Amino acid sequence: MILDPIIRASRATSLRSNGQWCDVPLLHYFDAAVAKGLDRVAIVDCREGAPLRQITYGELDEASRRIAANLARLGVRRGDVVSFQLPNWWEFVAIHLGCLRCGAASNPLMPIFRQRELSFMLAYAQSRVMIVPKRFRGFDHAALIHSLKPGLPHLEHLVVVGEDGDEGFENTLLAPCDTPLIEPPLSADEVVQVLYTSGTTGMPKGVMHSSNTLLANVRPYVERLGLDGGDAVFMGSPLAHQTGFLYGMWLPIVLQTTLSLMDVWDKERAWAIIQSQKCSFTMAATPFLADLMTATCVPPAAEVALRIFACGGAPIPRALAEQAVARLGLKLLSVYGMSENGAITVTAPDAPADKVFSADGSPLPGVRVRVVDAEGREMPCGEEGRLLIHAPSNFLGYLLKPEAYCMDAADWFDSGDLARMDADGYIRITGRSKDIIIRGGENVPVVEVENLLYRHPAIVDAAVVGMPHPRLGETGCCFLSLKPGHSFDLATLRQYLDSAGMTRNYWPERVEIVESFPRTASGKIQKFQLREIARQFATASAAS
Repeated sequence: MILDPIIRASRATSLRSNGQWCDVPLLHYFDAAVAKGLDRVAIVDCREGAPLRQITYGELDEASRRIAANLARLGVRRGDVVSFQLPNWWEFVAIHLGCLRCGAASNPLMPIFRQRELSFMLAYAQSRVMIVPKRFRGFDHAALIHSLKPGLPHLEHLVVVGEDGDEGFENTLLAPCDTPLIEPPLSADEVVQVLYTSGTTGMPKGVMHSSNTLLANVRPYVERLGLDGGDAVFMGSPLAHQTGFLYGMWLPIVLQTTLSLMDVWDKERAWAIIQSQKCSFTMAATPFLADLMTATCVPPAAEVALRIFACGGAPIPRALAEQAVARLGLKLLSVYGMSENGAITVTAPDAPADKVFSADGSPLPGVRVRVVDAEGREMPCGEEGRLLIHAPSNFLGYLLKPEAYCMDAADWFDSGDLARMDADGYIRITGRSKDIIIRGGENVPVVEVENLLYRHPAIVDAAVVGMPHPRLGETGCCFLSLKPGHSFDLATLRQYLDSAGMTRNYWPERVEIVESFPRTASGKIQKFQLREIARQFATASAAS
């Protein structure tokens, strides 16, 4: 597949002239970090059940070159897609760098995805190579891909990390190889990342990014936070999520510093890694912060290595934010962003504390935002409207869906979110016009879940809405109407979605049977009423 990004000439000219697109490929930053010292530690791999392993920049460079040559040997060509479903292991980083060197686009996939998601994603991207762990958290990933392979004609090679045979990562991609790499190397405008995100249609869409768009986000992010080469990074969020990809993997490379990777979240181990490796920066969703606050081994504020915790994925509850700042003595920053453009608004480290508690940040350098009504007119301060984004990091289109590219002629991107803006330019996300739930910082494709529920023989109508949750931000509350003589409960729901191969993170956590749904005059289900009912459920549960 030759990827077809959408790069408007007027947009590219403007961004280059003002320096927001630097026309430097991502590999330039990695090669510069390597040149600074081969023996410097690039990654501390802290995988569960194994001793910490340090990977130097020299070792990572050598691995990336071998991976690139072997991918080329396997037939991967410029513009092909290489998919990999790996935890936060050093191999993830090396594979992505290898893809850059051989001209392939990296397609990282969340480890939680199962047959339903993977069969669609691998087929849609026409992935030539798929790389998985042999087993992770008790699940046999290699066996799953073998079962899917007959239905994936483009998937020519399966590579398994932790396997010793012919499909093994060591034997297939890390073996010495002299296959020549592409000439010329990837330009800063070519697609280097295809990242699936949940959309309003319920089916995942492949967001395409280039070196120019990704670096146009990482560099101002570093500037806003005041980070430098002395800031070691801890990342417990998945690298296959834009949070981990940009601020876990690329940010430390740009800073030429060390990244500590944690594959299975454990709040006690997280503190041990953060303190022993002197990690001063991390970014994660609200539940990670809540967990760190409740660990038994929280160090005294004066000894906490973390200097900055950037919190995104959901608003930070005020009580949690105040407790974290007081107890840990760190800078807590709110972040709002999307797969399509990375971080858009971030609280400045020197901003008044109230901005962390009441807003989702202000635009990064070079970013503009507008809050508009249905006709596109600017809303007054404090009034809710649609959030539009004008950013150098705005993506280059959706894979094979040029008609879905939701940027207007002036390069404003419609976020699908509702927001208010205060007099200081800080925004607060107030809702979503997208029909998704954000559970623990991860988008749940509601329509996909509903479509699957409609296939159950007992169900007449189904609607899934977000229900507030103190730790995860929100979970799914499923409202169902049933055919006469049928029954359906939470256990039935879980068994059904499991048998359909849907990832557990998408499963609703409450089922309510209703005789009828509130509807508009045209017959559409009024989900705002269901959300209010779900909110009442959550309030009653918290009070009991």
